[in-house]
Amino acid sequence: MLKDAIPLGEIARALVIVLRHHGDVLLASPVLGVLQAHAPRIEVDALVYDDTAPMLEGHPALSQLHVVGRNWKRESFLSRLPLEKQLFGALRARRYDLLLHLTEQPRGAWLARSLGARCSVAPVVPGRGDFWARSFTHLYPLARNGRRHKVEANLDALRRIGVQPEMEERRLLFVPGAAAQARVAALLAAEGVTERNFIHMHPASRWSFKCWTPGRNAELIDRLSASHRVVLSAAPDPDELAFVEEIVARCAIKPLVLAGKLQINELGALTERARLFIGVDSMPMHLAAAMGTPAVALFGPSGEQEWRPWRVAHRIVTSSHPCRPCGNDGCGGGKISECLTTLSVDDVYAATLELLSRER
Repeated sequence: MLKDAIPLGEIARALVIVLRHHGDVLLASPVLGVLQAHAPRIEVDALVYDDTAPMLEGHPALSQLHVVGRNWKRESFLSRLPLEKQLFGALRARRYDLLLHLTEQPRGAWLARSLGARCSVAPVVPGRGDFWARSFTHLYPLARNGRRHKVEANLDALRRIGVQPEMEERRLLFVPGAAAQARVAALLAAEGVTERNFIHMHPASRWSFKCWTPGRNAELIDRLSASHRVVLSAAPDPDELAFVEEIVARCAIKPLVLAGKLQINELGALTERARLFIGVDSMPMHLAAAMGTPAVALFGPSGEQEWRPWRVAHRIVTSSHPCRPCGNDGCGGGKISECLTTLSVDDVYAATLELLSRER
């Protein structure tokens, strides 16, 4: 029996703080859903970085979405001060009873102390000292062996206060919206691509050390193109676009390239229509899982136990390097991961065929 459990019936408003990257925010979406499921009258707000806001916009359990400018830290003190005051005023006006801080970001500790929430929850962060520990009423341990999925680690914040999520409540949720659905449908129709009859590949990542080689991506595309249309996507980042251009230049059979042309909600609408997703450990892989699309995921220095596609049919392709997952930005910090670059096209193609043989 948890002696310091929090009765949700006494909570009117809760704030969920996830100040990290896009994929991390999406993997926190079940926390909002579980709160709503266990206490439908609670108003659930979230605080995220401005560029990650699309990951939670449209979530049916979300009441208000607050944002921190990721680039505020580059502003001068005088420029940043009114932005911080406006955000703090908006948060303070909500009078939160419960604060759930899901990362080690220091802002969460300051907000727990200053917003006056009766209950506040955060992970144990070694080395942070008394200031961190005394900022929150409840602390929960993080698994240090890399074998606990990030979704479950996020839900541990709720378990720590006595909320036990049911299995069907632990799903990712992303809502593309009607406008995004319509635009993607039009883009595909213009190219003669029908729903469930194409494979969505997103080979790029903001972290180059997570990427497979252009040549092997191109070879896989040519093999798949014999029986399926292949649609390529990438973020509108110059490095990612250049990476995709190099892949396409090596392809004998050209895929449909939508790299740099889609907003995040449109990317969700695209992958929802795909028969299969293929990519590396990145946000689009998690987005495919949220949309229920089977996924072939290539893992190198990051750990598949912690970051694999969540609750969707999938296949993981890894190497046998004994040093992985190391978490390093390439071998020796050189931005190239041999555990990824040595993955064979045969292995990825075989995993793809295996998933394609299954009914969705």
